[in-house]
Amino acid sequence: MRPTSRPGSASLEEGWCCLGNGSKRRPPADAVRRGAEAVSTFEEMKEPDDQDTDGEKSVTSKSEGKKSLRSSKSESRSPVEEDNTFLEDDTDETFTEGEGSYLEEDSDEEHLEGSLSSFQYDDLQSTTVPQQTPAPAVEEAEEEVKKKISERFFYDYMDLASMPFVTLDSNIPLDLLTLVHSFGYECRKRANLQLLDDSIAMYIAGNQLIFLNLKTKEQIYLRSSSGEGIGVIGVHPHKTYFTVAEKGSFPDIIIYEYPSLRPYRILRDGTEKGYAYVDFNYSGTLLASVGSNPDYTLTIWNWKEEQPILRTKAFSQEVFKVTFNPDNEEQLTTSGSGHIKFWEMAFTFTGLKLQGSLGRFGKTTTTDIEGYMELPDGKVLSGSEWGNMLLWEGGLIKVELCRGTSKSCHNGPINQITLYEGEVITVGSDGYVRIWDFETIDTADIIDETGLLEIEPINELQVDKNVNLFSMIKMNETGNNFWLAQDASGAIWKLDLSFSNITQDPECLFSFHSGAIEAVAVSPLTYLMATTGLDCSVRIYDFASKTPLAQMKFKQGGTALVWVPRMVNFTGAQIIVGFEDGVVRILELYDPKGLTIFAGRKKILDADIQLKQVFKPHTACVTALAYERDGEILATGSKDQTVFFFEVERDYKPIGYINTPGPVCQLMWSPMSHPESTLLIICENGYILEAPLPTIKQEEDDHDVVSYEIKDMRIKCFHFSSVKSKILGDYDSGFLYHCEFPPCDESSDFKEQKDEPIDVRYLEDTEDNPIRTITFNINKVMMFCGMKNGAIRVYVLNQNDPSLTSLVDYWHFNMHDNNYGCIKSIASSFDDRFLVTAGADGNIFVFNIFSEFMLRKDMKAKVPSPRFGIETEPIPEDIEDPKAYSIENARRKREHDKLMKEVEEIKARKREKIKALRNEFCKLLEMNEELPKHMQFKRTDFDVDSQIRAEMHRKTAFKIQQVEKELAWEKEKHELGLMKLKNRFRDPLESDTIVVHAILSDHKISSYRLVQPSKYSKFKRASQSERKPSKLDRFEKEGPGRKDSQRDAGGSVTIQEESIIEKGKKFRPKTLSEIMVENQIEKTRKLILKAERAQLKIQQRKKEWEELYKSKPGDDYEDPKDLQAIKEAQVYMGDFNLKTAPDYKIPEHMRINAAKKEEELGHLDSLVHGNKRHMNKCILSLRDLKVAVVEEIQCLVQELKNIQSTLHISKHIPIPKIPQIHPEEVPEKRFQYDEETLLNFKQQQMQSNDEKSPGVEQIGSGGPGGGFLKLSSGKDGDLTTRDSISRSSKASTFSLDIPKCMEFEKAEPTDVELEIMKRDEIKHVYMQQYLVNRIEELVVTFDAELRLLRHQKLKLDTQMKLSDLHHVTLFQEILLLKNFEKQENILQERVNSLDKEEQYMQWKINETLKEMEEKKNEITKLQEQEKALYAGFQAAIGENNKFANFLMKVLKKKIKRVKKKEVEGDADEDEESEESSEEESSLESDEDESESEDEVFDDSICPTNCDVALFELALQLREKRLDIEEALVEEKKIVDNLKKEYDTLSKKVKIVATNLNAAEEALEAYQREKQQRLNELLVVIPLKLHQIEYVVFGEIPSDLSGTLVFSNHALRRLQERIRELQEENSKQQKLNKEWRERRKQLIREKREMTKTIHKMEETVRQLMISKFGRVVNLEALQTLSVNTTLEELKIRKLQKELANAKEMKMWEEKIAQMRWELMMKTKEHTRKLYQMNDLCIEKKKLDSRLNTLQNQQGNAFQGPREADAVAREEVTELIQLQAERISALKEEIALLRRKGGLILPPIQSPKEKQIQPVDL
Repeated sequence: MRPTSRPGSASLEEGWCCLGNGSKRRPPADAVRRGAEAVSTFEEMKEPDDQDTDGEKSVTSKSEGKKSLRSSKSESRSPVEEDNTFLEDDTDETFTEGEGSYLEEDSDEEHLEGSLSSFQYDDLQSTTVPQQTPAPAVEEAEEEVKKKISERFFYDYMDLASMPFVTLDSNIPLDLLTLVHSFGYECRKRANLQLLDDSIAMYIAGNQLIFLNLKTKEQIYLRSSSGEGIGVIGVHPHKTYFTVAEKGSFPDIIIYEYPSLRPYRILRDGTEKGYAYVDFNYSGTLLASVGSNPDYTLTIWNWKEEQPILRTKAFSQEVFKVTFNPDNEEQLTTSGSGHIKFWEMAFTFTGLKLQGSLGRFGKTTTTDIEGYMELPDGKVLSGSEWGNMLLWEGGLIKVELCRGTSKSCHNGPINQITLYEGEVITVGSDGYVRIWDFETIDTADIIDETGLLEIEPINELQVDKNVNLFSMIKMNETGNNFWLAQDASGAIWKLDLSFSNITQDPECLFSFHSGAIEAVAVSPLTYLMATTGLDCSVRIYDFASKTPLAQMKFKQGGTALVWVPRMVNFTGAQIIVGFEDGVVRILELYDPKGLTIFAGRKKILDADIQLKQVFKPHTACVTALAYERDGEILATGSKDQTVFFFEVERDYKPIGYINTPGPVCQLMWSPMSHPESTLLIICENGYILEAPLPTIKQEEDDHDVVSYEIKDMRIKCFHFSSVKSKILGDYDSGFLYHCEFPPCDESSDFKEQKDEPIDVRYLEDTEDNPIRTITFNINKVMMFCGMKNGAIRVYVLNQNDPSLTSLVDYWHFNMHDNNYGCIKSIASSFDDRFLVTAGADGNIFVFNIFSEFMLRKDMKAKVPSPRFGIETEPIPEDIEDPKAYSIENARRKREHDKLMKEVEEIKARKREKIKALRNEFCKLLEMNEELPKHMQFKRTDFDVDSQIRAEMHRKTAFKIQQVEKELAWEKEKHELGLMKLKNRFRDPLESDTIVVHAILSDHKISSYRLVQPSKYSKFKRASQSERKPSKLDRFEKEGPGRKDSQRDAGGSVTIQEESIIEKGKKFRPKTLSEIMVENQIEKTRKLILKAERAQLKIQQRKKEWEELYKSKPGDDYEDPKDLQAIKEAQVYMGDFNLKTAPDYKIPEHMRINAAKKEEELGHLDSLVHGNKRHMNKCILSLRDLKVAVVEEIQCLVQELKNIQSTLHISKHIPIPKIPQIHPEEVPEKRFQYDEETLLNFKQQQMQSNDEKSPGVEQIGSGGPGGGFLKLSSGKDGDLTTRDSISRSSKASTFSLDIPKCMEFEKAEPTDVELEIMKRDEIKHVYMQQYLVNRIEELVVTFDAELRLLRHQKLKLDTQMKLSDLHHVTLFQEILLLKNFEKQENILQERVNSLDKEEQYMQWKINETLKEMEEKKNEITKLQEQEKALYAGFQAAIGENNKFANFLMKVLKKKIKRVKKKEVEGDADEDEESEESSEEESSLESDEDESESEDEVFDDSICPTNCDVALFELALQLREKRLDIEEALVEEKKIVDNLKKEYDTLSKKVKIVATNLNAAEEALEAYQREKQQRLNELLVVIPLKLHQIEYVVFGEIPSDLSGTLVFSNHALRRLQERIRELQEENSKQQKLNKEWRERRKQLIREKREMTKTIHKMEETVRQLMISKFGRVVNLEALQTLSVNTTLEELKIRKLQKELANAKEMKMWEEKIAQMRWELMMKTKEHTRKLYQMNDLCIEKKKLDSRLNTLQNQQGNAFQGPREADAVAREEVTELIQLQAERISALKEEIALLRRKGGLILPPIQSPKEKQIQPVDL
């Protein structure tokens, strides 16, 4: 049967083929060859370095027709109307938009309704749409007036959705390919999982938006409008709209309505290339979008009006996310690569602006931020790459949050942070979901310089192993807390985060490939498909029924996959897969329903995969697999530049391999049309090889072959080189080349070879978008091409066209992602009905190929039936180690091992010879030692050459040093690994398990494996807010501070001033005056001290009386103890409330919360830990006892052996066996090792490995290889070394023939000796029996101790099991209490707040009453002052004063005065309280009567004969009266206001009390609900039969719902309480009778004592009258025994007199001194006058002489002479100098005439100083 040409072997007659992979000189993805010619097409030849730097993809138009199609489509988008209108003109104005206009027109087009699961293009008759000219209204769209878009306006989906491109004038239908199903999911795309309702999820798949029904698993598809991919999606908060943000050149954001899926709004020009994230605000009115590379534009949209509000550049690096703050919609946050930024919409003087503040990391390492959350107060909580949480405030990191012991919150980046119901949820890439307390995070702050704060999660959920959670979204299921999770490892999970008793396990709803899909293959018989990818999985799908069937995971990722042809496996049940590590696996697919059903098999799948065979031909990833056309040979290609051949019929026996000039990327065997079967090998670097069919060797010929390499194969080579590649530097794309192999020349070098094609075909629109993979349909009329940008291109070919002249018309459609969705593999089904594509974006699309035959809806693939005996067939051992040997390396290793074995045999023989020579040398040494000293050779004489030994030692030391250096890194690595293992497993272990065995029996006892105490026993969680205090203590504990009115009672101490006299106390004797002062001071001090003592005694007596009166109980006093006892009796007496009762009221002290329960759990853990530790100490002591017993038995046995050596054998007693110390009894020795232990471990490790790497020599036991190993420190190592040396020395000694010394003959013993020997024998026999008995005693005693301790441990084990059950119960209660804790805290906070409010108001009421009382006292004082004023004035007037009425009227006259403060109103002045009216003075009433009777009088003038002094006094007192009256009015107003305030506060207190009672009742109800939930928890209590008293007819009933588990102690206590109450009742009655009698007696005694007190008081009064003449105050008399003030004044008077006398004497001395100084100054003044007189006389003489000289020389000289001029100048200077001296003397004289004047020296000129100083 001829095989059908499949993908990878598709061909045409003339050998035309298309290829392109975008790499340097990379050959086609699929190739077709014929005979000796090879045909290849190079879509793209590019250097490895020539890659797009920014990852941007330029997309060119397909053709002019395609351009016109898209342009016309964009311009002809017509709106869809509802009710024939879409504009609302509320303002009677026209609507204009900046970038387009919405024109009013009628349209009959239908809305897009129903399913969009496939692309239907039946309504389109042509492939092009003529370009329309813009309407006139578009040209006039620049008007200023705008019109609002109607809320009922929708776009037409068919005008927006991208369409396939078809070449012009071709008959290719638009629906050539129709999407049937998508099996992929872009799990690593951000926010690629959204939920629209309870059952519809939405995600992006390439150019498709897929709506997945979670219940029915049906899919609905929505096309991208740009055709260049979808960037991101988002959902409106109300779930009524969703956004689709496109990719491309200036892409749009399209907002669709849900569930109609109609386009509602389009937002344009928001970014340049694509969108990275979109987010609605909380109310859904605004939309925020952020662009991707290169602009990263942040835009805020009014999306309903399609208008941008704000726009700015978010950052210069990649931005991951943008969100609104749900609590403040004016704040936004963006995060991304190495940054987080906080935005705020603020009004500035230029308008509304978007202001951003970049977060500063400070000392924290800069990190990429994926997940963050805005807190209600504006702070932001973000994740980090290392897994900790960062709390941001004000643009700075406030604190970094981690777990205990500085562990990170997650092991990896935190991808999402969410706030839900007051709890913070974090989603990590480690697969954990952790719940944190919001209050702890919100109030977190740094506590040390590290900036870290350790917190612990409330709950956590590990989804599964190897799970990388990327995002989560809440499911809207009532009553459940279910979430959908996006797993970046390729899955969608359903998580239950309720954390209760009935929490469901994580459920994997859907599983996909994670990342790029490397290969796909379809079954040659049915609609089955197999895929593999780098996510290490192989998956099987039924693409007809749209069902994934099975998957299988491996250690390495798959890189190549082929379905085994039918001529190899007729049932089509096998696939062959190549992997990254070079392993090839053959997998068998079967239907498990055909297997024998075994008992216990729960679920039978539709298909299953089983590993059939595995081998490793390569050392690098396998890139190609190909079966020979007859199915006899399998060829595998790899990046290790080899092609391996296998013989299929002989279980894939290796044939050999050939080397290639480059990494292999494609293999293809020639089809049946070729005469010979040859293999076409395509390499990545542009080489194409043609290899003939390899020769299959027989097994006997292959046995001795060293390598599998085939060296004699004649291989043809073609090295591609085109004109375009030469021009563009090895880059070529856009052409289909026809190539021919040159003649085979073995002498030529492949690397220097350059070959050019012979013909070329142009491929339209592929210059920058090369073809990656090609396949053909069965009849070769359609060529399916997978493009680099993820598009699918279908060329329609003519039949029998080997020259490919018809390679013109094609169908082109973008399906996969345009940026990273390169199509890796493409294949058609066996009947050409389906086409399957797999891309690097992780998507798998299944298409229906256009056909006139309709597909059946119930079509389903048939899974092959299992082979007979497949269930019993052993599964071959898989190759999981990526470093495992390949087939070639294994053969080389085998040859190497064989060679090494021969070498080892030679070494062994040499070692035997060396050993014999060594033994001979040892014998010579021993013989030398037996010789006399003078004849012995020295040890050095045996050395042939001393330098040889020194050189050997030097080389050995050097080798050891080198080996230590080489192994230094490994040593450090293993030491660190050992340290980590110890820290992880051993350090937390407090004590390991020790098993102590009995000696005579099989009994044994084991200790507890004890770890460190749990967190509950070490950590005490801060409990919730305390309960409100009792009402008796509220005001004292929580009320505001009270004013202290007490003052210090200590008297003031007078500080004496220092006097001038006291300065000389230490230097001269005291004067009489000083002595008198000191005596007076001492006398006064004694009197004051005596008075103070009397005063203190009086105060102490008063205090005792006050305390006595305070201790006096009131008439209605009751003992608090009695009240408490009565209250307890009323509440609890005669009633034992059960917690299960519906009316059970939880007492205050029994209310429990999570914190208290954690403390209880910690206490339980501490008790358990303490008991276990105590038992471990006992067992350890028992182990030490056994060690001591064994040591003593060893000593006793040795002594017993010594004794038996002297006894005859007939008298020997069997020596007891020495007990052994088992390894289980000393587990600590497991961590002790020496050189021998390490060598044994190394040998075991070498034996565990199947093979050893070539080139490594085995280290013999006697070689120097182990010389570098060091012995473990301690005695064991030394003992081992000594033992080995002693054993070797003994062995060598025994091997030599040593001559024995001569022995003396034994003589017969004498009688005495015989007697001594007999005595010794008796003694030794006794000692022998004693030692045996002692050994038995030790053994029996130890066994008894062990059995006793074992019995105690069994009891403790029972207690520990009960404690474990109690621990489980407590933990369940903690979980339950944590669920109640949040609401309970809210209720408790409300109760506390109301309680505090009530206390505060009560305090204000008390303060108001206190203030009212003070004001009343002040009013009383003012009234008393007024009465005193009138009484004083009446006394001043006298009794018979005729002007008394006039003066009284003057005093009482009311006068309106100007007040300092404004009066509030007349009504307030006139209001008078009842209390003030009652206390109105009688004088005021008389005043009113006098005013009514008398006439108006003038009070400004004093009447005649009236005393002016009394008149003036009346006026003065009237002013005082008016002041008092004003003060009274003010005080009364204050009192009235206080009364109003008191009434208001009283009403408020009642309201607050009512609310407080309601809150307390709500809290009590919640406590009862919590108690009921706690009662529902199951508690395990083991009971014995005798403890069960609830029996019916002697049997235990089946229904135990009405039973009660009650402790015996409590039951006995209740029974005893009945008797105690009866006794207490009789006792209380007796006491009551006694106390009544006692009360009567006390009343009689009180009366008698009162009479006695009255008699004594009368006696004291009479004594006072007889002695003092009147009743005096004795206390005042005692305290007034001395006038302290008078005495102090006397003392001060004496001190002042002394000080004044001293001061007068000092001033007299000072006056005498000044008089003497005045006399001296007067004498000096007189001398100065005389000197002045002399100078005046001399001046006069000089003047007269000068005049004479001038008269004589008047006419003697006619002209001036030089000497005269000089003389004149000198005289002038002299005159001036003398004048100055005269003025100075005059000033000095005037100064001397004054008292106290200062004399200054005269000012001298410089010349005078030099020439003639003047002597004064």
